[in-house]
Amino acid sequence: MPFYVAPEQQMKDKADYARKGIARGRSAVVLQYEGGILLVADNVSRTLHKISELYDRIAFAAVGRYPEFENLRLMGVRFADVRGYQYDRRDVSGRQLANIYAQTLGTVFSESLKPWEVEIVVAEVGDTPDGDEIYRITFDGSIVDEQGFVAVGGSSEQVSQALKDRFAADASLAAALDAATRALSRENGEERELEAANLEVAVLERSRDHRKFRRIQGPRLVSLLEEGRGGSAAGGSTTEDDA
Repeated sequence: MPFYVAPEQQMKDKADYARKGIARGRSAVVLQYEGGILLVADNVSRTLHKISELYDRIAFAAVGRYPEFENLRLMGVRFADVRGYQYDRRDVSGRQLANIYAQTLGTVFSESLKPWEVEIVVAEVGDTPDGDEIYRITFDGSIVDEQGFVAVGGSSEQVSQALKDRFAADASLAAALDAATRALSRENGEERELEAANLEVAVLERSRDHRKFRRIQGPRLVSLLEEGRGGSAAGGSTTEDDA
């Protein structure tokens, strides 16, 4: 006879397994700023991206096992391309993609012996700040419509609390990046200074035509980090006044 395990215990064991896998990686944050939506991840790799474009106005950020969330990213890109081709590009929305991801992760969590060790964010920039959408999807298929900002990863609670203390929806890009990097530097109870080489940064820029996604790297990233740190060093109110 096979060994019996109560369904409740099976779900708990799967959830614990997934959380431990996600906790081994570094966190990522997604937040609004005056020009759109900023995505920042603690990632030293130049080729294995945690942040990617899904469609014209939609971006994807993930933490956990790279092969698993890369499969999710590719699935989202294919879905968006097919729907945009069959209907209209404006018919592709972040909400649709978030629902597809939630259904997929929920099915894997309930039917597979091993859950996927991933946590993802789908962000869509609107024509106005009120039209911005940020969805968080967890390993078990739960989906949450976040307001303003969200942190995902093993230390998401600590990072989220640090980000909450500094977040301003109308902040400049430099100020928002400074808030994000300072929040990520508090991961695992540590406090360290993140340099450009440790960061993967992208924006969904409201003012751009057609495709809103843009990566920020190299000298531009270094310049923004220096500008943000200079503003915060000048005083707590400087960032909000400048924004």
